[in-house]
Amino acid sequence: MTSQKVNVLMVGTGEYTTGFVGGAAADSDKGAGVVALTMFDMRRRNKVDRLGMCGVNGKKFPGIRSHMQRCIGDVYDDMDLTCETFPGDDEVDPKAYVAASDTFKTGDVAIVFTPDDTHFDIAMECVKKGMHVMVTKPVVQKLEHHIELANEARKKGVLVAVEVHKRLDPFYADARDRASDLGNFQYMYAYMSQPKHQLDTFKAWAGKSSDISYYLNSHHIDLSEWILHGKSKPVRVTATASTGVAKERGIDTEDSITLTVQWLNLNDGSVGCGVYTSSWVAPKSDVHSQQRFFYMGAKGEINVDQAHRGCTVAKDGVPFASVNPLFMKYTPTNGKFSGQGSYGVKSFENFIDACLSINCGNSKESDYDDGSLASIHTTKQGTAILEAGRRSLDAGGQPMSIEYESDSSTNPVGIKPVEF
Repeated sequence: MTSQKVNVLMVGTGEYTTGFVGGAAADSDKGAGVVALTMFDMRRRNKVDRLGMCGVNGKKFPGIRSHMQRCIGDVYDDMDLTCETFPGDDEVDPKAYVAASDTFKTGDVAIVFTPDDTHFDIAMECVKKGMHVMVTKPVVQKLEHHIELANEARKKGVLVAVEVHKRLDPFYADARDRASDLGNFQYMYAYMSQPKHQLDTFKAWAGKSSDISYYLNSHHIDLSEWILHGKSKPVRVTATASTGVAKERGIDTEDSITLTVQWLNLNDGSVGCGVYTSSWVAPKSDVHSQQRFFYMGAKGEINVDQAHRGCTVAKDGVPFASVNPLFMKYTPTNGKFSGQGSYGVKSFENFIDACLSINCGNSKESDYDDGSLASIHTTKQGTAILEAGRRSLDAGGQPMSIEYESDSSTNPVGIKPVEF
């Protein structure tokens, strides 16, 4: 195959794909969406050809089209918003992704941003059809599903990766490289939150099919797995939670979740501790999401406040804000979208470039297991931690042990309760 473009099926029509939530623009830092905007721009730049978008409720599409015209077509010059949609505008079909993916071919791309409990079925459907697949974090909720999906991807020779854009945040990427010179892992504390109105944004699945740890702790857990790849491995997870705010709103879920993870340093058997906290009951503030971490190795430490980059904006009628154009630059330049250097865009473009390279025979999917992408084959530890955390919570805080094929192995194969 020598195609210089790829066709892309976007599965999921919510906040991150379109910015359309509850009949209006999302009340967040993603009102214009990320995925669709990026794909339209990549088509403008001749990397993407045919675009499809698949949801469950086709009755939302007229509103989505109007929203994208208002937030993208009317804002940026030369944006072609042509996009086939599935299911039809008068249909509701939870399995519309099956028919939608049938209209794409081997080597095409699927980008999946849907509720966490649907990731495995959708990704597997697309992989079996020979499509490359990028899935939002968490890629799946269970380690056994992660292993099964990884095996099928290898069998089909397709690229499957997790969309964890924090790897492309220059602050985080630099921290990862600096950490390599800090000796054995000792301690990490990470915090990430979103304002409590996000409970309304995610009320369709919050506490029913996923939780705030899967949704937000996944970022910093992936950062740890990336930093510590080949050096340390997680061996025990204990979870605790805070409750009250969500339940007052009629949503049966935790407000905040903390995972305490013991990491085993492979060179000498010493241990380090990672503490990961996420919350979706924070008050509205100058940022949509508080994000920070502290990392300590045996020879030094790193402190990163991702939420505050030293850039603030004040405007009549708009709340004071600390902005982060490094993530998404929505402000046009000379009428055109100019956010190609933003890590929110680069995350997708790097994946599309890799798929183009594979399709043209210039590389293999296994070439991207080198850390340049968060491939399905190099992110099993993160899934194991998240699943172990959920199981620990459900068992009243009982620690969970992550099992490996051998003492030297870094590929997790199972999770079991710790018996005292």
